[in-house]
Amino acid sequence: MKLYYSPGACSLSPHIALREAGLNFELVQVDLASKKTASGQNYLEINPAGYVPCLQLDDGRTLTEGPAILQYVADQVPGKLLAPANGSFERYHLQQWLNFISTELHKNFSPLFNPAASEDWRNAVRQAIAARLGVVATRFEDAPYLLGDSLSVADIYLFVVLSWGAYVNLDLSPWPALQAFMGRVGGREAVQAALRAEGLVKD
Repeated sequence: MKLYYSPGACSLSPHIALREAGLNFELVQVDLASKKTASGQNYLEINPAGYVPCLQLDDGRTLTEGPAILQYVADQVPGKLLAPANGSFERYHLQQWLNFISTELHKNFSPLFNPAASEDWRNAVRQAIAARLGVVATRFEDAPYLLGDSLSVADIYLFVVLSWGAYVNLDLSPWPALQAFMGRVGGREAVQAALRAEGLVKD
């Protein structure tokens, strides 16, 4: 498999998931401005949408959109318990969280990375995100992870999105439960390996 990624982007979540799953894969970096891979290939030929992540299977088929890729990766190694079984209520609970993270958190971060956004707009976005973070923090009052006692791909996705706060002046200190969550997930071997591979932390 090949994972097309850009350092620190949302593609970091399937990257971490692949390492947690113990699957063999190749990382292919994409320049999102030029739409070229590190080898000079036209990325639009692989993913016409032009963004990451994209997972290319050994038979050439591709899968895009982070939540879909995360579930695919989890289903390759059911024994790792990165996702509940298909058809179970718990699986729909996982999908609930993946959708919440995607629509209520991930997309709300986008304006904060837009250099054209006014400070008033940025502040309004931060307030909207803060309201959503309060919802997530409540979940961690009685469980270490979103689905309970074990890490799932939803936790990986949440970790990546919350990590962007450091780049856009979004302070997590009002939510100690979220800070503790970031410490739990961030200290995992697979997470550290992915961060090193993408040049986000040094050895």
